[in-house]
Amino acid sequence: MHPDVQKVLDLSDPADRAREAGRVMEEFGKGVEELSRTRREAIDELLSSGKTQSEVGALIGVSRARVSQLLRQGPAPERAFLGFDALTVVLAGKVEDGRRDPQPVVAQDDLVAYDHLSRLAKTIGLDTTYEVVASGGFVRLNRDNLIVFCGPRHAPNVREVLESDEAIGFDKDENGWFLVDRKSRKTYRSGMDSGEPRDFAYLARLPRPDGKGTFLYAAGIHAVGENGVVHYLENNLAEMYRELKTRRFSAIIECTFDADSETREIASSRLVTDFFKPGA
Repeated sequence: MHPDVQKVLDLSDPADRAREAGRVMEEFGKGVEELSRTRREAIDELLSSGKTQSEVGALIGVSRARVSQLLRQGPAPERAFLGFDALTVVLAGKVEDGRRDPQPVVAQDDLVAYDHLSRLAKTIGLDTTYEVVASGGFVRLNRDNLIVFCGPRHAPNVREVLESDEAIGFDKDENGWFLVDRKSRKTYRSGMDSGEPRDFAYLARLPRPDGKGTFLYAAGIHAVGENGVVHYLENNLAEMYRELKTRRFSAIIECTFDADSETREIASSRLVTDFFKPGA
C-alpha cells in the first residue's frame, strides 16, 4: 500500500483522518491526471517515430484499440508548456493618483491578454487566477505554475532575471524602450511609437531565483504586446511544446492589432527570431 495512504489509515482522530483522506485523494487525482497526459505524450512520440498503433500496443502491453483510446484520454501533451496545476498570472498595475486609498490599476490590454490566456488554459484543463503588482513592487517568482506579464520597468527583481538572458533583452534610449536580439545585434522598436498598429514582445521561460524551476514570462514594448503573445500561444502551443517542451528559451513575437477596436483585438502574430535555447 502507498505510504501516504497508510498514514491516513493510521490516524486515530476521525476529523484528521477525513481531512487527510481528502487531501491525499486530491493529490493523487492531480498525479493521475498528469500521468495520463504523460502517457498520451509518450504514445504520440512513439507514433511520430514511425511505429504503428499495433506496434506501440505491443511495446506497452495493450491492444491496438486501447492505444487509439489512450490517444483521446487525458489532457493534451502541450498543457505542460503552461503548467501542471492552476496557473497564477502576475499583471503589472499602475497606482492611481488623487485617491485616498490608491490601488494599482491594470491596463485594459493586460486584462484582455489575461482573459484570452484564461480561456486557452481552460481548453486544456487548467484554471487561472491573477495577481496585480504595483509598479516598483516585488514579484514572488519562486513558485510553480507561474506566468508573469510585467515589463522590466515595473518590477526590479524581474529585471534582474531578464539580464541573465544572453540572447534577447530590453533596452531604452531617448526614443523609448525597444527589444534587442543580441545574437544578430538587431533592434525591434514598436510601430506604436510611430503611429502604426504593431508591437513587439518578449516571450521566454526564465529561471527561478531559487534554482528550483522556471516561470513563463511575456512583456510587450507596450501593453498590447502581451496580448500578441497570447494570440501566438493560442495558435502555436502544440508546435511550441513539441520543439521546446519545458526547457528554457527566449524569442521575440511581433503582433498587429485592430486600432479601431475598443479592445485592440490582435489581427496577427508571428515569431520574428529563432527560439534561443541556453546551452543548445
